[in-house]
Amino acid sequence: MPALENAGIRQLINGPEAFTPDGSFILGESPEVRGFFVGAGFNAYGIAANGGAGRALAEWIVGGEPSMDLWPVDIRRFGEHHRETKFLIERTTEATGKHYTMAWPGEEHESGRPLKMSPLYDRLKSGGGCFGSKFGWERPNWFAPDGVEPRDEPSYGRANWFEHVAREHRHTREKVSLFDESSFAKYRLDGPAAEKALSWICANDIAVEPGRLVYTQLCNRRGGIEADLTVCRLAEDQFYIVTGTGSASRDLNWIERNIPDGSDVVLTDVSMETAVLGLMGPLAREVLTQATDADLSSDVFPFATSRELEIAGTTVRAMRVTFVGELGWELHVPAGSAVEVYNLLTELGQAHGIANAGYRAIDSLRLEKGYRIWGADVTPDHTPLEAGLGWAAKLKTATPFLGREALEQQKAGRLAKRLAFFTVDDPEVVLLGRETIYRSGERVGWLTSGGFGHSVGQGLGMGYVRNADGVDRDFLLSGNYELEVACERVPANLSLQPAYDPKSERVKM
Repeated sequence: MPALENAGIRQLINGPEAFTPDGSFILGESPEVRGFFVGAGFNAYGIAANGGAGRALAEWIVGGEPSMDLWPVDIRRFGEHHRETKFLIERTTEATGKHYTMAWPGEEHESGRPLKMSPLYDRLKSGGGCFGSKFGWERPNWFAPDGVEPRDEPSYGRANWFEHVAREHRHTREKVSLFDESSFAKYRLDGPAAEKALSWICANDIAVEPGRLVYTQLCNRRGGIEADLTVCRLAEDQFYIVTGTGSASRDLNWIERNIPDGSDVVLTDVSMETAVLGLMGPLAREVLTQATDADLSSDVFPFATSRELEIAGTTVRAMRVTFVGELGWELHVPAGSAVEVYNLLTELGQAHGIANAGYRAIDSLRLEKGYRIWGADVTPDHTPLEAGLGWAAKLKTATPFLGREALEQQKAGRLAKRLAFFTVDDPEVVLLGRETIYRSGERVGWLTSGGFGHSVGQGLGMGYVRNADGVDRDFLLSGNYELEVACERVPANLSLQPAYDPKSERVKM
């Protein structure tokens, strides 16, 4: 624009800007008021974002749901605690100050904390817990041994917590660990029409016997995955739903908005009422057997089932499920009794070497096992068929569910992308996620997750391989693969099976 060469500046105007607590703008339909759409908080880059944001919001208004994955800017990533004025001011001020600073992998905000704490917070903090924050919850990321300060030092190489997470990872694989998972979002759906409503919302078949657990996706009309969660049937007209911490508001809203009109059901958020302890590892049964008189054998208490147990004088819902790929139980405990249950398990587990472990160990453990996380490995842009989760969609039944038509159409054709697992033999290569995938020299995708498998001794990742003409097994296995890591290509191996226990023998032992 030649005219600007000598134009000069005649007036400078400073005005207020709208920043948000996480530095990203806000789009979408308010979860509280139907038909009230928001496009705000553009953090000084509204001019750059306005074309795409305007189009995305218009498509949302017209279509009734986003046309693509908009989770990083979705209004439902915020919750009740974001209305707390002191927290809002402190966190937004910090986010504004980081607008142009270096962004580090795993970097945590420090302001406005602690806000939401599990009953075990003080106990775990005194035990060396280094905490992160998610959706306002304080969660132990890793535990520092004696003589080590529990403080993150972010890095694009090996972070200061790498070896400590490795210790927790291996301990879980070899012995038994306790995880504080109290921040999980938890809902109840009760009423005569509960099964019918959930059958429509869930891709998997939840019409099971009471006491059964069902892993399922919630799909949109395009077949994209809007949520990834576990449903526990408590009774004929009662269901207990467990989902991730960060998607607490979003998943509740999605379920609420998609309950068929006229359904006689009540949906209740019970997240704060219940703490969750993850007792995981090959020795988990030995520890839990000492805490209860119940028979915990696989014949009586198999994988993907739930029972009520009496532990430390309180009724606990024990759910035999895992996100780390080992024998284990999630113990859903009344919040007021969580400390007593934790103390008893810790005491009884001493003979078996029980130890605390954090969320960074969970991440490396689940990567080895190939467990997907919503918002990265599965999103509204991915279908269960593309994600290798077609077995969790009830397409072999005649039961209608949201997204069924799109999945049937996709199944009848060719998949243009499929999730695969990747390993890197060089243990010095650091994978963080988002690394470009090359197949026989051509860019075909990127890693949705990356990390290190401390049991297999390799860098691990998962990501979607794309090809407009179709991606089948032969196409995936016939290529030579590389990952672009820090501007350098490194050889990689593709597999359709997870690196650890692909037959889930350890989970079902």
